[in-house]
Amino acid sequence: MKIAFATQDKERVDAHFGWAKSIVVYDVSPEGHRFIESFDFGDKLEEDGDEDKLAPKLEAIKDVAILYVAAIGGSGAARVVAMKIHPIKVSQPESIAEILEKLQGVLKGTPPPWLRKALAKDSERSFDFEDDEVTP
Repeated sequence: MKIAFATQDKERVDAHFGWAKSIVVYDVSPEGHRFIESFDFGDKLEEDGDEDKLAPKLEAIKDVAILYVAAIGGSGAARVVAMKIHPIKVSQPESIAEILEKLQGVLKGTPPPWLRKALAKDSERSFDFEDDEVTP
């Protein structure tokens, strides 16, 4: 299951979604987690009401199940939810590594309903092409 984190320093969830310098994406399973990709958005992130600044961020998270943020505006949240991504707001900066460890532990047990739904969304995207052998 892919998880995205809005971050300024790539170590902690410490950024508003619209103003995040980076979004880092990890794959998490009960067995572990691995870094997938970092999307960097530069420094022109002032609060300006420009909704178009969200477009590259929404593109970056298009295939994740969960998005961790320090904050997110109403329109951003609506757009994230419309993409069937579960946004989670942290009340204070939190270590990405610690969140990944906690998620891994929850996945080993019985995940809460919202997380099972996110897992189901992730499995809907899995395609097994090995059975579809094409002969020339």
